[in-house]
Amino acid sequence: MELLDCDRLLANRCRRRNFLLGAGFLTGLTITSQWHPVWANPRFSDYPFSLGVASGDPLPDGVVIWTRLAPNPLFGGGMALQNVPVRWRVASDENMRKIVRRGTTLATPELAHSVHVDVRGLDPDRWYWYQFQVGREFSPIGRTRTAPAFFGSISQLNFAFVSCQDWQNGFYTAFQHLAEENLDLVVHLGDYIYEYGPRSGAPRQHNGPEIITLEDYRNRHALYKTDPNLQAAHATCPWIVTWDDHEVDNNYANLIPEDNQTLEAFTKRRANAYQAYYEHMPLRRSSLPKGPDMLLYRRFTFGNLAEFNVLDTRQYRTNQPCDDGLKPRCPAALDSNATMTGSEQEQWLFKGLDQSRSRWNVIAQQTMFAQYNFNSTLDLGVFNMDQWDGYVAARDRILNFLNQRRASNPIVITGDIHSSWVHDLKLDFDHPNSPTIGTEFVGTSISSDFPSQFIAPVQASLSNNPHTKFFDGAFRGYVRCQLTPALWQSDYRVVSSITDLNASVKTLASYVVQNGQPGALINSGLT
Repeated sequence: MELLDCDRLLANRCRRRNFLLGAGFLTGLTITSQWHPVWANPRFSDYPFSLGVASGDPLPDGVVIWTRLAPNPLFGGGMALQNVPVRWRVASDENMRKIVRRGTTLATPELAHSVHVDVRGLDPDRWYWYQFQVGREFSPIGRTRTAPAFFGSISQLNFAFVSCQDWQNGFYTAFQHLAEENLDLVVHLGDYIYEYGPRSGAPRQHNGPEIITLEDYRNRHALYKTDPNLQAAHATCPWIVTWDDHEVDNNYANLIPEDNQTLEAFTKRRANAYQAYYEHMPLRRSSLPKGPDMLLYRRFTFGNLAEFNVLDTRQYRTNQPCDDGLKPRCPAALDSNATMTGSEQEQWLFKGLDQSRSRWNVIAQQTMFAQYNFNSTLDLGVFNMDQWDGYVAARDRILNFLNQRRASNPIVITGDIHSSWVHDLKLDFDHPNSPTIGTEFVGTSISSDFPSQFIAPVQASLSNNPHTKFFDGAFRGYVRCQLTPALWQSDYRVVSSITDLNASVKTLASYVVQNGQPGALINSGLT
């Protein structure tokens, strides 16, 4: 595979194959091979847009729109080894009559016939609708929204954050309700897929054993993307995505796997997983993987109201200390060289926070940032080594930076732990009277399980963690956030069941942060 100049590629193909293609063809091309013919008039065994449409990474002048041609999605996609022209249109109305941008790109076998069009030249802070066409087939119509103008004054932003959607554990009723919310944006914090094989007695089954190969990862992503509620949530507004561990392998750290794979084997596995992840997400070319490496940390600004620093805490982290797990800290957990982000990403984060002109500065990341002592007595601390509690010095560097540089209203949003939490972020968690630096909202899972036997021990240890304002492990759902210049509000929206396709949704708890006053307050106006 190689990155090719579009005009040269088209000329070469025309000379070699005598295809007569119109001007403006190949807009937005990412990767292709000169050796695959262009399939100018494709016919499909089934509907090619079986995985729906999505958009993401909104900027003031543009957004990425995505689809993948997959008439047989669970068995490699069902496409021939040919390049397929895909038309795309963006309109300012939901009936697709007022077309503002259009073009044609190629869906190539090298990227599983996925399409990532970076649409530019759009107006800031407004809704658009988009659609794809291949041959005589049309995709569903998706809705998306551009970000406000850089540092422009905006009065409100509505978004939700989600994570952890284990297909086998239950249905995506939470996404059905999320799609009905009035949201400008969704942030996905990881565990979009799970790598495990089938589990006996589960409400629905994975398609095959634990995934290793590129085809495995493609088929697993396709399985998840066939869910109609997930498709509806993608089609309603743009998403900003990042990963955690299960997109590759449970609790992996950098090139260290959970199991006993060799370095060579796991490097190949990570490359396969990263490629399939890119192929199925609305990401820009800047995130195109290079073998086992992929740039996923990035920053998005929404006027002068909010800036999102989206972290990758898997690809660059050092190995979990103390043999991982839930246990007392060993000296390695305090090692100043231990890192979640790697030095380069950490400095990128600090620079962005230091230069931010936004009212709310969001750190969107994966594992619980606040300290939490899971022991119900104070004589011995028990901590989760896969969370920031296993990387104490790295967390302290961030907290000290926020305290010294006074970034405006730091908010951490987190997934991973399949339960709901609200934490005040303390400069020193061991001293309750230490300054409060910011706030962390931890969202529950879409469907992944939080074992019921762990709920009571967590509740018993809450008194040892006075900075923790809220915990719930019983319910699944998402967190809906409304931002204004004066107030941040997080509503914990939960579904009544993940095994009932008609499950209802309610607000379990609601917390607010006031501008200039770090720390969470319970919202007495719960609705």
